Amino acid sequence: MSAMPTLVPAESAQCESTLPAEPVALHERSRRLVRRYGPAVACYAALKLVGFYIFMRLVHYSGYHLTKPLRLGGGAHPWDVLASFDGWWYQQVAEFGYDPQLVPVTDSPWYTFQENSAAFFPLYPGLMRLVSEFTGLGLYGAGMMVSVVASLFAAAGIFAVAERLGGVRAGVIAAGLWAVCPGSGAEWAVYSDSTFVALTAWSCYAVLTGRWITAGLLTLVAGLNRPTSATLIAAVGLAGLVALYRRTDGIGRPLAAMTLAPLGLLGYVGWVGWRMGDWGGYFKLQRGAWLHFFDGGRFTVATMRSVLLGRSDYLFASPVPDLLAGLIIMALPVLILLLVRLRPPAVLMVHTLVTIATVLGSQQVFSNISRYLLPAFPLLIPPAIALSRLNRLALAACLGTCALASGWFAGFAIFQLGAP
Repeated sequence: MSAMPTLVPAESAQCESTLPAEPVALHERSRRLVRRYGPAVACYAALKLVGFYIFMRLVHYSGYHLTKPLRLGGGAHPWDVLASFDGWWYQQVAEFGYDPQLVPVTDSPWYTFQENSAAFFPLYPGLMRLVSEFTGLGLYGAGMMVSVVASLFAAAGIFAVAERLGGVRAGVIAAGLWAVCPGSGAEWAVYSDSTFVALTAWSCYAVLTGRWITAGLLTLVAGLNRPTSATLIAAVGLAGLVALYRRTDGIGRPLAAMTLAPLGLLGYVGWVGWRMGDWGGYFKLQRGAWLHFFDGGRFTVATMRSVLLGRSDYLFASPVPDLLAGLIIMALPVLILLLVRLRPPAVLMVHTLVTIATVLGSQQVFSNISRYLLPAFPLLIPPAIALSRLNRLALAACLGTCALASGWFAGFAIFQLGAP
């Protein structure tokens, strides 16, 4: 009987060096990701925590939440306001699903249909339900977890895009500015905004780096999150046409991205229309139940006139948040001009301009303008580049002051003095 073969030292050493290769590579990749994106995510989180703390303290001090319904900025605890307004509807979808209907209203001068949860797109409540099932958290806690985690991914995506235009330091600052911008109160709430911006930022980055299939898939998923994904679809589509014209990335991949991009949005809107028995049902619901529709900017012009004159004779009037919204509108031409001077890639410019045109061209809750402009993050890149020239102490003082102030104007003013 022959002896069993033994492993010679050389073979043993080879096996030992081969076995841990994959874990080592994975560990090194993780370290690289942390080194690359860690500063931007940390900057965002630190500024956000400061503003969030101020927001919660102001809600506690005011006591306004104790006098309002749970659906409309109220609750027994200050943090209950984070799940009010749209957050209440997302919880309804996550718990009960959809029953799309157009139920007429006959006793209102404004509304023609009853509110229905079909107005709220399925990705975010679906993630809420999934996280709740896996973690045991309630829908409120699951929604907050999804929003916070998504906001960190959004900060990393904003950094990745801004870095290409202004360098690493400007990229970190851009992520920080997104934490304190006027609509940022919705980033850590039971709202879908952080999820949408995360998908938008990484889709834009995928286009910038020639990853067309990834860009198309991310845009498709974004289309299941918010109807404003139409701006991203337009941006990816035009960038794809530019790539086809220049023949820089072949034909197949840009065409695939352009084909994939609108499927999520069209799929959900089409499903709602099919269930309602009216292919335009989603848009009729938005107009008739929420008074939200594109009017070419007439509502914005009329409301701006009233705000500047100190009047409250317009729809959804909230004087303090509306004044902030008016100031934001006045700042937009300057921010657009500064962005144009950077000559950004087409996907960023188109997405930003179409987002602004959609927001200003629609009838909506006027104080929501700051929140609806959250996806227009490229506007933050020029200020970030300018701030990157400051020394660390001056930069910390500037961003720190903005973080403190954001607790009021991005949180309390919207959730308690207005309606996000």
